[in-house]
Amino acid sequence: MNILEQTKQDVNHKLVLVDHANGHIFSNEKDGITNYENSMKKAIHAITNTLKERKTPFTGKSIEALKDRFERIKFEHFEETHSLEYVIEELKELYLDDCVHFHHPKYIAHLNCPILTPTLVAEAFISSLNSSMDTWDQSTGGTFIELKLIDWTLDILGYPKSGDGIFTSGGTQSNMMGLLLARDHYIKNNYAIDPKMDGLPADASKFRVFCSEVSHFSLKKNLSLLGLGQNAVIPVSVDVDFKMDIKKLELAIEEQKQVGNIPIAIVGTAGTTDFGSIDPLIAISALAKQNNLWFHVDAAYGGGLLISKKHRHKLKGIELSDSATIDYHKTFYQPVSSSGFFMRNKSFVDYIKYHADYLNSKEQDEEGIPNMVKKSIQTTRRFDALKLWFTLRIIGIQGLSSYLEKAIENAQFTAEYLKKRDDFEIIHQPEISAIVFRYTPYSDLDISYCNLNSHIRKAVFNEGKAIITSTKVREEVFLKFTLLNPLTTTKDIEEVIDLIVFHGQQYSLKN
Repeated sequence: MNILEQTKQDVNHKLVLVDHANGHIFSNEKDGITNYENSMKKAIHAITNTLKERKTPFTGKSIEALKDRFERIKFEHFEETHSLEYVIEELKELYLDDCVHFHHPKYIAHLNCPILTPTLVAEAFISSLNSSMDTWDQSTGGTFIELKLIDWTLDILGYPKSGDGIFTSGGTQSNMMGLLLARDHYIKNNYAIDPKMDGLPADASKFRVFCSEVSHFSLKKNLSLLGLGQNAVIPVSVDVDFKMDIKKLELAIEEQKQVGNIPIAIVGTAGTTDFGSIDPLIAISALAKQNNLWFHVDAAYGGGLLISKKHRHKLKGIELSDSATIDYHKTFYQPVSSSGFFMRNKSFVDYIKYHADYLNSKEQDEEGIPNMVKKSIQTTRRFDALKLWFTLRIIGIQGLSSYLEKAIENAQFTAEYLKKRDDFEIIHQPEISAIVFRYTPYSDLDISYCNLNSHIRKAVFNEGKAIITSTKVREEVFLKFTLLNPLTTTKDIEEVIDLIVFHGQQYSLKN
């Protein structure tokens, strides 16, 4: 084959590839639009069929069986191409048939909320148009939607007009931003260095952050990533309701000062992962102010209480914080990811902002062009705010708050139901919608309650009719319900408790 013939063949091959791409690249070309419409219809059909066919939150399929399916797929198979119908059918076997259904009324395990249909409509716009929120010229109107929702959240938080915020990927990222601001705020006000340019002072190894002993693991993880180390976290004992003990906090601050360490911040939790407990925010704020410490509130779980007239009083004091975390993908019923970080003074943005001439030049700031990337530790960022916008515009604040209020009612029902029985131990009164307890039917048999309740959790999951979880309290295994689904009924709850009793009895018969 001569050079001319080879060139013609290469050109023809490229034309075939381009023609093939025309149907798959999302575009305003006729083929692109047709393919998009047909593809989305097939995807929706597959999802609705999954909803119709499944009657339980899980199928009970073993991890070995699921792993075996993927073992059969080899890397060379990625060289093959298939129709959308083929890939959806394959996905059915690999994922759809056995995926966990968080929307099922008997899924009451982790902080996974059922999601709202308007948010799924919003997701179609988010994914299809693929706006990136880092700069105005990539997002335009999307920027103003996010800014409006930031202002709305600042208002329900009770922050002053000088406040600011940004949508984030989740509570871990939002908590990191709070700790980052706390660290750099302390450095800028106590050392003659700029931490953005000069790094950390030698004293940074002595910085200490106080939080309750049942606060979220992300605090330790983030302080490690921020160069302060996990030992910078000082866990403070909790009271009988699993709230931070304010007297123990005061003592811990003094003790750290006496040994030469440097307190820089306190983190109050508004909704612990296990218990939903809310720390005494007003008292913590007073101590933070007295000791000149940054006060961050992790309200990833409890933030939804802010829109409930019935329950917002539980977060009294959050308006006094310097920064706060709220996860919309928990108690605002949004799909992941949808979270927010908020600060009471927009000047704190200086600790994280950077300018890149190709992205957000200083001239754009001077022209008044919105600059979202300066407030974020992400650059490329999804238009997740649109999901909350659809929710508020279609369902409204009152409708949205009613879902969490129902979940709280269910948690209170569960507590009262278990208290009336003599075969369960309940160790707290739910403040939001989480309740921790264990099955304790025997006083005269030599059976470990830890082993018994561990078995129950696994047996319930493997059966698939319901999903609950477990946790450890002072090294003892307990079961946990996290009730977020407003469609969960008291009958559902009673039936799950019956499952717990059944598997507990089966265990005792074998042991």
